[in-house]
Amino acid sequence: MEKLRVGVIGCSGIGTTHASGLVGLPNVELAAGCDFVQSTLDAFKAKWQDNWQDISLYTNHQEMLADANLDIVTVATSDHGHADLVVDAANAGVKGIFCEKPMATSIEDADRMLEATEQNKTILSIDHTRRWQPLWRHTKETVVGGGTIGDVQYVIGTLSGGRAMLFRNGTHLIDAICYFAESSPEWVSAELEAGYEAYSEYQGDGGHVPATEPSAHGYIHFANGVRGYYAGGPKTTLAGFRVEIVGTNGYILISDKGATLHQGDTVETITAPTWDVVGIPAGVQELVSLVVEGGEPVSPGSEGHKVVEIIIGFLTSQQQDNGKVRLPLRRG
Repeated sequence: MEKLRVGVIGCSGIGTTHASGLVGLPNVELAAGCDFVQSTLDAFKAKWQDNWQDISLYTNHQEMLADANLDIVTVATSDHGHADLVVDAANAGVKGIFCEKPMATSIEDADRMLEATEQNKTILSIDHTRRWQPLWRHTKETVVGGGTIGDVQYVIGTLSGGRAMLFRNGTHLIDAICYFAESSPEWVSAELEAGYEAYSEYQGDGGHVPATEPSAHGYIHFANGVRGYYAGGPKTTLAGFRVEIVGTNGYILISDKGATLHQGDTVETITAPTWDVVGIPAGVQELVSLVVEGGEPVSPGSEGHKVVEIIIGFLTSQQQDNGKVRLPLRRG
């Protein structure tokens, strides 16, 4: 059996985690790594040398795409550096791309990423990691999906602490709201953190310094009647990430530490199944399986695109006296 050839772009911490998802897969070869920094490349190769002996190293992603004959590419670069890499990989003919979140930091970039992958029939999966966590998946598919709390009415997401940045950790929370809402956002309104009143487009540094991005509070009106409430920050609060899903017959509180089901006076702990592989490695393994067998990822590009549209909608609302912004946004 001919092995799928994988290349990783961005070979430091998260890129290394991407590669870890390939370990033990008999139908995969880590063929290439790409990074601006040679010492990062050398460390990447040294880490995986025992698993794959012929990893080619590149400092230019276009050279890697031209030379390495890749089937799958993973993208682990800075938040604002995904678009060209994904578009170029799709146009080069790779079959699958696993891209870090946020999908993009502008709606124009998100548009062209989606267009390139759809036109080239490339599977695009976005790393909104909780979609590969057993507690979150079980709660969504079995508890909510099984009708335990009835019809979902609204979803409240809370993100607090110093990393309550809209593009950095906010993308995870907005995706979680969309995950449980299961619908297309029709309009939003929002207020940004004090001091960011003029923040109209991404000005971050790739997610490193919290001061480069605002926190926000926002409202999301979904087409199916579900309403989303995004409470992000302020950054002076204690760190936390949690979601409340309210239905006609109860509600669920879920965080990374656990989940509870509330119905009347009863509270029940939600117990998740045990997975051998979770999070980012599970997402990478899912993509490998989809390239071989076909199907749709649990976190497709279309869902990542929703998140970008909502975030840019929040920024636009701030500039329009915190008013209603209809989605999809106007282009041009």
